[in-house]
Amino acid sequence: MTHTHPHSTHDHGGHSQEEILDLDADVLAEHLAAITGWLPLTTEPRHIVDVGCGTGAGTFALLDRFPEARLTAVDTSPEHLRRLREKACARKVDDRLNIVRADLDDPDWPELGTPDLVWASASMHHMADPARVLRRVHDLLAPGGLFAVVELARFPRFLPADAPEERPGLEERCHAAAEHVHSGRLPHRGADWGPMLTDAGFALDGERTVTVHLDGSGDEAIGRYALSALRRIRGAAAQALPADDLAALDGLLDTGGPHSILRRDDFALRTERTVWAARRVLRSAP
Repeated sequence: MTHTHPHSTHDHGGHSQEEILDLDADVLAEHLAAITGWLPLTTEPRHIVDVGCGTGAGTFALLDRFPEARLTAVDTSPEHLRRLREKACARKVDDRLNIVRADLDDPDWPELGTPDLVWASASMHHMADPARVLRRVHDLLAPGGLFAVVELARFPRFLPADAPEERPGLEERCHAAAEHVHSGRLPHRGADWGPMLTDAGFALDGERTVTVHLDGSGDEAIGRYALSALRRIRGAAAQALPADDLAALDGLLDTGGPHSILRRDDFALRTERTVWAARRVLRSAP
């Protein structure tokens, strides 16, 4: 199986985080809609806050799911927010969207109102002190409001375990090397957020893991997603990989070469995401 690609390249840089976030939104749109549809809400939210919104994957899924709601999107990256604004205008939902640039590790938060629903997808593990942020979100929510935390339970894989033929198991070794690099910087990535939500004063109202398995054959978006993801893994793991593994990884990334992942008919997107729904409990009067 051969994919056509507009540029044959052996380059491993120049692919922005905005690109992979946009691809993530495109490729996993159906699964994201399943998560927003599952949320155990007692009433339709009128005000939603998206914490660490990125380029808007969750933002637009929530605006689609709750057409009467207004949403405040918060991120620290001006590039993410610029891209988010462009997409909101193109979708003609900018009148329902308030964009706020803020670093939620800062103790002084901007005014975010009193939302009925707060959403944080793959953003809590970036916080320097996530326990403090969880408590702030608890106090921000309206009584009875819901906090949805989405975390990658399994980072994307694309190859069978016995691939590539010259270096079987390459992908798992690359992930292990990248995890070693990231573990000190992002110790909460892949965490079980349930106990931390409870410690912050929330009542857990549900937990669900969504498993994704999408055939990559003939799917241009999944091909671009695989290339972007593997390039980022290479950037993190290159120094820790043996020369033969690095050469095999470069072969997968060389879209003009015979070993390109885009030329394989057995590659697929496999990942898992877990969502925790936690409620700010209504306190009865003394």
